[in-house]
Amino acid sequence: MTKLAIVYHSGYGHTAKVAEHVATGARSVSGVEVDVLKADDLASAEEGPWDTLAAADGIIFGSPTYMGSSSSVFKAFSEASSKIWMNGGWRDKIAAGFTNSGSLAGDKLNTLQELMILAGQHGMIWANYGAFPGYNTSTSDFEGAWNRAGHMVGLGTQALTDLPADQTPDQADLETSEDFGKRIGEITRRWVAGKS
Repeated sequence: MTKLAIVYHSGYGHTAKVAEHVATGARSVSGVEVDVLKADDLASAEEGPWDTLAAADGIIFGSPTYMGSSSSVFKAFSEASSKIWMNGGWRDKIAAGFTNSGSLAGDKLNTLQELMILAGQHGMIWANYGAFPGYNTSTSDFEGAWNRAGHMVGLGTQALTDLPADQTPDQADLETSEDFGKRIGEITRRWVAGKS
């Protein structure tokens, strides 16, 4: 069995919704088991489900983009992981990341780069999204396009800030989230199979 963990923070429920759909996509891959954890529960190096992350073959990081970077709660989790870093506990695990914000761009790339750097600090192997942008021709359907903002290094979704999480992100972004989760599940499963 391949074990994948998702660690995310969500301030208003939108990023949590994305995390659920990423998990759905990853669980669609045969032989992949997924644990979904809140960064809030891992803000201290001394408490929380750190053993679940230790047992995982891959970790997907998720944070909303606030003011051009990851949330303070996610950063607290990142800093708390330094105890793991000192012992090389996540070395050679697969890593990936996603972020959500109120605009299509919203400096989400900076948050994805923060997540990549966290993975790099831990000696993890970063898996990108690798999907083509879904809205880049005059015949494209913006409302139904997957990966419409063209994020390649990770997943970027948009939640309209005046709507509650039960109404946004839209269906296309949620389907994109599932596709992303499936890709990372498949990559992690192949990685585990190749190690044995």
